[in-house]
Amino acid sequence: MPSPEKPAPVPVPMTRGIAFRNVSFKYPGTDKWILRDVSFEVPARSKVAIVGENGAGKTTLVKLLARLYDPVEGEVRFDGRDLREYDLSELRGDVAVVFQDFFRYDLSAADNVGFGEVRALDDRDRIEAAAKQAGAHDIIEALPNGYDTVLGRTFDEGVDLSGGEWQHLAISRAFLSDAQILILDEPTAALDAFREHRLYEQVAELSMNKTVVFISHRFSTVRMADLIVVVEGGHVTEVGDHDALIARDGKYAKMFNTQAARYR
Repeated sequence: MPSPEKPAPVPVPMTRGIAFRNVSFKYPGTDKWILRDVSFEVPARSKVAIVGENGAGKTTLVKLLARLYDPVEGEVRFDGRDLREYDLSELRGDVAVVFQDFFRYDLSAADNVGFGEVRALDDRDRIEAAAKQAGAHDIIEALPNGYDTVLGRTFDEGVDLSGGEWQHLAISRAFLSDAQILILDEPTAALDAFREHRLYEQVAELSMNKTVVFISHRFSTVRMADLIVVVEGGHVTEVGDHDALIARDGKYAKMFNTQAARYR
């Protein structure tokens, strides 16, 4: 994916936010449209939840935001400029992403966190602070050699972790990053609802100067967002905060009430 010959500097700090403008997308080599004529805005330093049923196009939206792909039609704008006008490596350095299928590095626990900001790989204090913020510190401290413990099964001395424990490390990487935009694509699926809710409370508290875009199926977490974007069949059908969407009594209200009924 190319960078322009004369790229615009990525604005720091971002002031206007992100805007999807009539975005349509289908994956290379396919004829099926995943997104069609999608438009919505993400204000700078807001916390935005993207919700919808499986296959609705949620993950594709955040992949476009991270510029892992470019729209087939329309554009994604960062502070008023098309993402394609910025240097690709500089832009990606300003976006921290934790996907559901995150990486597990068969290296030390410290390295697993430190890769969130390579320049901080030797900064143990900063690595430990990020791990504490993401709830990974106690997990790491309980390992045979703490932060120096080699993880995974590649090496004989490697120690494997549970799915939830690996998730905490992956989220620690995002907390370590200096990126202005934090994307969380259901990285907490292996955590129980209480732990996920507490973690997102920490994300909101510790990311005051970041723009956070997250995908979650748990509406106790979603309702914390400043803005909720509802995706159905590749289209954005509703945008608003929790109270506004409940009052609208549309798709979001139906999904929320269906899930809430399980806990009554």
